Parts: sequence; C-alpha cells; structure tokens
Amino acid sequence: MDAREVAAGLWYWTAPHPSWQPGADWPERVGCVYYEAPDAVVLIDPLLPRGEEEEFLAQLDRDVERLGLPVVILLTAPWHLRSTHELVGRYDAVVAPERLPAGVESYEIAGSDERQVAFFIRPHRTLVVAEIFMGDGSGGLVLCPSPALIDRAALDKSLHALVALPVERVLVSHGEPVLADGRHAIAATLSS
Repeated sequence: MDAREVAAGLWYWTAPHPSWQPGADWPERVGCVYYEAPDAVVLIDPLLPRGEEEEFLAQLDRDVERLGLPVVILLTAPWHLRSTHELVGRYDAVVAPERLPAGVESYEIAGSDERQVAFFIRPHRTLVVAEIFMGDGSGGLVLCPSPALIDRAALDKSLHALVALPVERVLVSHGEPVLADGRHAIAATLSS
C-alpha cells in the first residue's frame, strides 16, 4: 500500500482498481483521501488496498476510535463508489451528507451530466478531484475533459473557479498528486 501523510491529519493513499485492465488509458492505482475534520473522519473516494485490507482497516479502526467522530464518505464522481458499501457497513458511515464536514467545500465540475465535483479542504489548501485532472508524471497536471462534455464554456467557468482558490496541493484519482504550488499547476494546465 502506498500511503503518505501530506499534512497533519491528511493522508493520500493509492490502491489497485479492481476493474483495471492492461491497456487501459488510466493507471491501475487510484488515489484516495483520509481527512480528520473537526467533526468527522472524512474518506474521499475510498478503495481498500487489495491484499492489505485487514491491515488498512485495523489502522482506520484505531483512528476512528481515537477521534470518536462519525465517518463521512465523499465521492468526487458517482462511479467512485469503490469500497464505500463495505465502509458504510463497518462504520455506519454517511455518504455525501447534505452538510459537508467542517473545512470541506464542494465545487461542481460543470459542462456534462456526470456530476463530478472537486472538494477543497481549506485548512490544508488541498483540492481533491476525480478525472478532470490527472497527474502528468512530472509534478504537474493534465486536463482531461469528459467524453460526455456538452458545454465547454460551463466547464471552463468551473475550472477558473478552482484557479481562484488558494490551492497548495491537488490530490488526483489518477497519476501522481501535486504536493506543492497546486494553484500554479492548475493555471498552467488551463493555459496550455
């Protein structure tokens, strides 16, 4: 399991996606996020790491018990359910509550009917995205508009709203995350 603490109480981990096939246009390992909000343990797009589920869950059990907070699961895209059902059963977690946990803001990625969102964890200046951006392998990002895009102007408007945020990190579902100067990485992607 590749898990790293990117800030106090903020972890990013990757796990092999069970539906990945050789030749796919996306990397086998997908990104997931753990955030200790003041009012919840937040998991974004969680996927249990295959072959290491028990070790992962034992650590998560300890964190949930230590914090004594409810578990909330947020999805950047409806198809990012991944291990959501198992975690809901284990922790009686709430999925996509009407009121987001403290410190988390939601930004719609417009332009298609896919209902992708980006979550901004303001205390850590961290943006978490689905497929709209992918890590480029060189410390930057690649813009990946949806094949279902129907309104490019709406997409551009929503992406420019992200550039206006004080983003330090961009945690992506696919590819390497951007761990410094995330706002610049987003802006560079939009200008290319």
